[in-house]
Order: sequence, then structure tokens, then C-alpha cells
Amino acid sequence: MRYTCPMDPEIVQIGPGACPKCGMALDPMDVFAEVEADPEYDSMRRRFWVSAAMSLPVLVLSMFALGLRLTHNVRNLIEFALATPVVLWGGWPFFERFWASLVNRSPNMFTLIGLGTSAAYLDSVATTFFPQVFPASFRSMDGAAPVYFEAAAVITTLVLLGQVLELRARERARGAIRALLNLAPQQAHIVEAAGSEKDVALDQVKHGDRLRVRPGERVPVDGVIREGTSAVDESMVTGEPMPVEKVAGDTVTGGTLNTSGSFVMEAQRVGSETMLAQIVRLVSEAQRSRAPMQRLADRVASYFVPAVVLAAVLAFVGWMFFGPEPRFAHALVAAVSVLIIACPCALGLATPMSIMVSVGRGAHAGVLVRNAEALETLARVDTLVVDKTGTLTEGKPQLVSVGVLSGTTLTRDELISLAASVERSSEHPLARAIVRSAEEKHLPLLPSNGFLATSGGGAEAIVGGKHVLVGSAAFLQKDGLNTPSRLPPALGITESSANTFVHVAVDGKPAGVIGLSDKIKSSTPDALHALRADGLQIVMLTGDRRETAAKVAAKLAIGELEAEVKPHQKAEAIKRLRAQGRIVEWPGMELMMLPRWLRRTWASRWAPARTWPSKMRGSRCSKAIFAVLFARGS
Repeated sequence: MRYTCPMDPEIVQIGPGACPKCGMALDPMDVFAEVEADPEYDSMRRRFWVSAAMSLPVLVLSMFALGLRLTHNVRNLIEFALATPVVLWGGWPFFERFWASLVNRSPNMFTLIGLGTSAAYLDSVATTFFPQVFPASFRSMDGAAPVYFEAAAVITTLVLLGQVLELRARERARGAIRALLNLAPQQAHIVEAAGSEKDVALDQVKHGDRLRVRPGERVPVDGVIREGTSAVDESMVTGEPMPVEKVAGDTVTGGTLNTSGSFVMEAQRVGSETMLAQIVRLVSEAQRSRAPMQRLADRVASYFVPAVVLAAVLAFVGWMFFGPEPRFAHALVAAVSVLIIACPCALGLATPMSIMVSVGRGAHAGVLVRNAEALETLARVDTLVVDKTGTLTEGKPQLVSVGVLSGTTLTRDELISLAASVERSSEHPLARAIVRSAEEKHLPLLPSNGFLATSGGGAEAIVGGKHVLVGSAAFLQKDGLNTPSRLPPALGITESSANTFVHVAVDGKPAGVIGLSDKIKSSTPDALHALRADGLQIVMLTGDRRETAAKVAAKLAIGELEAEVKPHQKAEAIKRLRAQGRIVEWPGMELMMLPRWLRRTWASRWAPARTWPSKMRGSRCSKAIFAVLFARGS
């Protein structure tokens, strides 16, 4: 397996280890769906707990030695016995990295850690076993030279703790990539030439294989439907919560969810060629990308380490010649303090770790970030472009009103019952909304025969001896039925109460209209208020009808609106906004779900973001897009 350094991506090697430049533990470049053992993390965690257990009594002994009435020699021997395993065994990885920094002439934070801890430890060992080498001027008032075992041990333990936290954060970030990999099924159903089916591992699927995808299963690879029809949840790719109806000849993407019918597809892109594999690669590369701020931090660090060493030398010399007695003790403490306290751990780790964790959190919540530079661009964003369905609204239509046309003897409940009896054989979101409403009202669902669905139009069936059509106005008009161009007021359905209208005809005559609406999310108003408070201008960009979009925009006080925009036209709309001098963020996702403290989300100038399947969007993780550390004003 290939490993690379988060701070120095040009460092690539086979197998784990430490970066020869900065000393950080290398990170695996290739991530697999299975949870892999991390020997580096296990080693650091074991060293930390053992070191912590031995450093605590050393610290207590050094602070309360007088109360324990121990002689200097006894106390020093006890501290030596406890601190030696901590420094030499617990801190051994740091000394290896310290030596590597000297050999490679690449000073880093481990250079300072190695110098500081070794100076404190070696001075204490010399004081314990060879006290006669120290002149009287180096001794304290009671005649004993001081030891610094507790400093060496505690510093080593704290650095080990930092390494454990760092490695655990990196492991959790890699967990986001594993979650993406797990979107693809582990097996595929291959349809053989004779018509029989067999299950094979996903990595055995080849280009041209015919695969069966059953209801409720995920599409194994990218390909084209050859037989059957279905509704596929493509929110992983498009961000749209509504399943898309698919027929023979339509393309499907690996990792998307087949919600209804069974179909046979032909595999066209497999393995690393699939869109899901490319998404995983994008997330992995984004985690390892370098932000402009990181390049600045690297340049500062290259001068900072030598400057700290020089400052430690000057501190030692100054206290040695101009400090109070015992001069050597004060000089050594001052030098070691400079080396340890000035260690640029935060300078070296903050940027790469924030990028890795942020990108990982984003991937868990369904957000892709192009690279680390996109995160920094977020601080300058002044315009947020949002979709309507599934972003401002719930993306789940609900029945809100029913109108019965004059001349029919049906009641409203009977109309819903007939329509639901037809639609219960359909997987369309509008059909499910009608069926759900009938079930909530405890209306009877009658047996139906001869069910026939027309993609993008509607459905028909024989229910209780009656021929019932349910669908759009255009669908009914194709059967020669005249639907009203405008709904009569007496019907009780207006465009202010419903966004979508489903017409119902019984035995060749229009019978009524069912109004459905996609409700605004409860979290949307508060989220918009928080975004406006940050100085962001909100623009709605949607493919829905202008009347429908205008109602939602008016309720949410969104002044800028572009409706009836086709998918391929949205990029042009973004370009027009950018031409006005705006810095635009275009999530195209469930942005309104994020809480206030995480509202500074992923970004790019107009970034290609995608949401993931509904199980991710419904989780607590999806309540926020993700946190980045480069927030505006921070």
C-alpha cells in the first residue's frame, strides 16, 4: 500500500513510516471498504498510556518531594527509574524523527522535541549519577543540583497524546472514504446467456456483463438499462431527492438506489472507472491537497525552527553569564523551555489536520470539496445560490387539497380512494403521496387490474369496474379528455395552496383534481436568517414553475429568483452572477439543514457539489454540511 505525508504530498513510499521532511506519520493513499489495522495508531496509543501511568508519579514526586521527606539521591533514583522508560521507550519514535531531521537537513517540530527532552533527560542523568562534575555554583541552596526528569517525561507524554489525537482524527477522516466505498454493493447478479443468474463479487464484473438489479438494491456499476423500468434515487449524483424514472436505454450510475422495479443493465464502466470510484478519488485527493495558507505556514516553519534553536542558545548563554545562582541550572531550564514551548506543533499540524477533518466531515454529510483552496475561498463568498426542491423544501410532496368537478357523483374521499387504488402499483413520488394520504385517512384501497404507467405522464387501471386515469393534464388530454386550463374557484384548489396538480378521470370523464405541495423545511427560515446575518445574499435557482417558485421565495423573503431553469442552464446562471463581480457559492444541496455553528460550509467559486443517498441525508450527520476552520472573520 502506498503512503504519503499530509504536509508534504510529494513524499510517497510503500508501507507506513514517518516523513523524512517533517516527521509526521505517513497516511495511506489507498483506502479500502474494510476497516484496516493502523499499527502507527496502536503503537502510539500503547506508548501514551504506559508513559502517562509512569509520568504521573514522577510529576507528583517532583512537586511534593519535601513533604515525603526523601533524600535527593533516593528521589532522583526513583524519578530516573520511572522517567527512563517514558523517554527512551515512549519517546523513541520522536528521537528517530529527530535524527532523520538532522540527516535530511530538514528541521521540524521533532527537532525541537528531541533537543529539549534529550537535554533535560541527559542533564538529569548526569546529576543523578555524577553529581561531582557540577561545580558548587551550579547547585541550589541545599547543595543539590536540580533534575528535570519530570519535564522530560511529561513533555514526552504530552507529545504522545498529540500524536494519538492526530492519528485518530486522520482515521476518522478515512472513515468518510470507507462510507463512500460502502455505497456500492459487494456483489452483483450476472445474467448469463442462458438466462440464469449467479452472484459474483463486484471486482469480478467486466465491461459488457449483463446485471440484474432488484428493487431496494444499489446499482453495482455504471451502465445502461437494457430491459425493464424502474425509479432510481440518484441523489448521490444530482442532489435531487425525487427518484428518476428509468426505461430501457437510460444510463444508471453505480451506487445509486433502485427504489422500485427490477431491470437488467449492461456494465459499461467498472472498477476505478465508475463515477463512485472517481468521487472517492476526489475526496481522497482533496484531503491531501494543500491550501495557500499551508504553503505560507510551511515557509514560516522552515525559518522558525532554526530561529528557535538560536533563541535557546542565546537564552542559555544569557542566563549562564548574567543570571542568578545557580546559573547553569537556570540557563538549562531557560534553554529547554524555549525549545519545548516554541515547538511549532500547531503551526505544522493545524492546516493539514483541519483540511483532512473538514473534507472527511463533508464527505460523511454528502458534500464534495474540490480541493483545500476551495475551503479558503469560502471566506470571500458573498452570494449563496440554492435550489428549491430538497434544499429549501422537504422534497416529499404531500396531499393538501382535493376538488371534485361538477357533474360527478364522487365525494372527495371516494376520489382519493380511486386514485390511490391505481397509484399504489406505482413508485412515483406523487403516487406515493396520494397512497400515503389515503392510508392516513383509512380509506379503502380497492383491487386494480390492467395497471399501465406512462413515464412522465401518469397511470391508469380498472378499479371496481371503472376505468380510472390519474396523471397530468397533458396525460389526460392525450386520451381525448378536456381538462380545465384554469381551475375553477368553486373547486377549492388554488395555486396558493398547492404546487402540483394531479388530474383524475373516471370512465372517460374528468372527475376531479388533487393538489399536492412540497412543504418548506422547518429549519429553512432560521438557516436563511443566519446566512443573511453573515452578509450573504440568497438567490434561488430552480427548474420548477415560476408561480410555484415565487410562492416559496415570497414566504422566505428571497428577493432574487430564477425559475424554469434547465439543469444545463444553471451553470450559465452562475456565470452571469459572477460576471456581476459576485463570489458565488452554489451548493445545490440540503444547505438549510446545517446548524448555525457549522454554517460556514464547503465552498468554491462555483463548486461541483453533490448530495448522497437518502439514508445519509436523513441521518444526524446530514444536519450539517460540515465545519471548516477557515471561517469568515476568524
